[in-house]
Amino acid sequence: MAFNVQTFKTRALTAIIFVAVMMVGLLWNTWSFFVLFSIVHFGAWREYQKLVEGFNPDYKNIIPFHRYGIMIGGWCLLLYFTNQELAIGSIRLTEAGLWLGLASMVIIPLVVIFESKSMLIKNMSYSLFGLLYISLALGLLIGIRTLYGVPTEGKGELGKYVGLTLVFSIWINDTMAYIVGSFIGKTPFSKISPKKTWEGTSGGAILCVIAMAFIGHALGLSYVDAAWIAGIAAVTGTIGDLFESKLKRMAGVKDSGS
Repeated sequence: MAFNVQTFKTRALTAIIFVAVMMVGLLWNTWSFFVLFSIVHFGAWREYQKLVEGFNPDYKNIIPFHRYGIMIGGWCLLLYFTNQELAIGSIRLTEAGLWLGLASMVIIPLVVIFESKSMLIKNMSYSLFGLLYISLALGLLIGIRTLYGVPTEGKGELGKYVGLTLVFSIWINDTMAYIVGSFIGKTPFSKISPKKTWEGTSGGAILCVIAMAFIGHALGLSYVDAAWIAGIAAVTGTIGDLFESKLKRMAGVKDSGS
């Protein structure tokens, strides 16, 4: 795949803006982090539902209570993973998330059955998978930010730096995979995303681990810990990218992966 300067500029600018916004959410305080990923959560859910509708027409007919109720139910997971860190008055968000989440598990299926006279297992399965794919993943990220709040060599809260390392790792891996693949990529990595190559994917991961070992250390982590986080982020990020590409192809949406 030939190197496209305009595509690279677009990717780089998007990544810079993304990282800048993420850093504000990561570094300001736990509330800003929670609000940021709450917005990401609802946006990701809307995109996911559109993709599911693309290859499963029945999903277009789900009632509004199902469509938006499952989003709110997923958001309860984010509330739960705030780990006693956030509260409004005397109400802990983690406790509110627990009880609201349990209530939604009962109420949503009952209302769906009552309102639509039937409950398509397939539609509910797609919604339940969205809870794992989107809500649980973001909830765990919030858990990292709020749970690991211990000082690290006087440089602040560990959760901040682990979060930054994850963000930088995903960005560097994606950018380096594109650059390496553009120049020397020849061997297709997967039929799911034809533009990805083994050279780009492996090169991006290696450069990501090397770069983040030093960046992570500058943020207060050990070289080994930062490298491990970067390696995990590179692998899981690639898997997630392939899964998204698969959904897009199933929905008939053009894949923009590299």
